[in-house]
Amino acid sequence: MMTQFRTALHRSRDTLLQDAIGAGALVVMLLVGLHVPAFI
Repeated sequence: MMTQFRTALHRSRDTLLQDAIGAGALVVMLLVGLHVPAFI
């Protein structure tokens, strides 16, 4: 299992930062969307 994990990380090394930024943006959008009704 660790070998598969390392292989996947090695293959996606080029786009790993972009994927992390995208995941962070999704979390921010989710949190903002959940808090918007409190402002109305």
